[in-house]
Amino acid sequence: MKAQILQNVATLEENPEPLRLVELPIPEPGPKEILVKVSTCGVCHTELDEIEGRTSPPKLPIILGHEIVGKVEKLGSGSNKFELGNRVGIAWFYSSCGRCNFCLGGYENLCAEFKATGRDANGGYAEYIIVPETSAYPIPESFSDTEAAPLMCAGVVGYRSLRLTNINNGEIIGLFGFGASAHIIIQIVKYKYPESKVFVFTRPGQKKHQELAKELGADWVGVTGDDPPQNLNRAIDFTPAWTPIVEGMRVLEKGGMFVINAIRKENTDRDTLLKLNYARDLWNEKQLKSVANVTRKDAEEFLPLAAKIPIKPEVQVFKLKDANKVLNLLKAGKIQGAAVLKMAN
Repeated sequence: MKAQILQNVATLEENPEPLRLVELPIPEPGPKEILVKVSTCGVCHTELDEIEGRTSPPKLPIILGHEIVGKVEKLGSGSNKFELGNRVGIAWFYSSCGRCNFCLGGYENLCAEFKATGRDANGGYAEYIIVPETSAYPIPESFSDTEAAPLMCAGVVGYRSLRLTNINNGEIIGLFGFGASAHIIIQIVKYKYPESKVFVFTRPGQKKHQELAKELGADWVGVTGDDPPQNLNRAIDFTPAWTPIVEGMRVLEKGGMFVINAIRKENTDRDTLLKLNYARDLWNEKQLKSVANVTRKDAEEFLPLAAKIPIKPEVQVFKLKDANKVLNLLKAGKIQGAAVLKMAN
């Protein structure tokens, strides 16, 4: 099978082509595992974090990718959740111990033995992948393979972030950054909380991102650092930078909740965080919360909801051989919506 592998950790400035296209044997599924023939795999900002060393060190060499859609090709012994030919999606959550208090309480994302697809186990930048059957999910028929791919992370983790804001219908929510995840979440907000206003903040000059936000129903669109028409009751940060946290907390209403949807932050502007002013930015019971990975329940709840709305992801499709090019476009903020790699048939 063809696969893109990461062998070393370095910034894209140091190594703009970190992945190498190789031929590997098709893996064999073990007990309670399934072999999936990959059709599409989304490209996530977390891949940049893995490549550039901002996450827990990946198990090198590794096949990246955790927004995966494909069909079940082979069943391991004792596997009975799916049948051959079933279409499934695979997300960031790969496995956990299943025994600790976190796992037993439905917080397997916090398990000390948490393993991530494409970081601790080979992912979807390849023509085949093996995965525990409990970490694969049926894909609603209404989505094409390319539409479904970004739902498996940008959608699922965005859904978890939105849920953790505890938003009520009629409250104002701010979305900082408007890429793969935010353009899905705005559609959920408009469906579930029709009386809520959505304010979108982007980087300066991201005209296409701003235009897409308006098309999807944003009530106000500006640049991070702008003063919105009203303070925010809830907010989600989808960016790799620190500045949106400072600016978001500044315009957060008393008692508001700000959720950070990012596995790591870049260090280039880390000193910005020191500019948080306690009286202005944190006083009056403002809350700041991080999102750590996702759980199985997030995927199981989100996918049927996405079909019901229905969510229509904006995607740009590329070939597997172009993965390095896509990663550089993503880092430069030049991807409109979500980027998806399509495997050759």
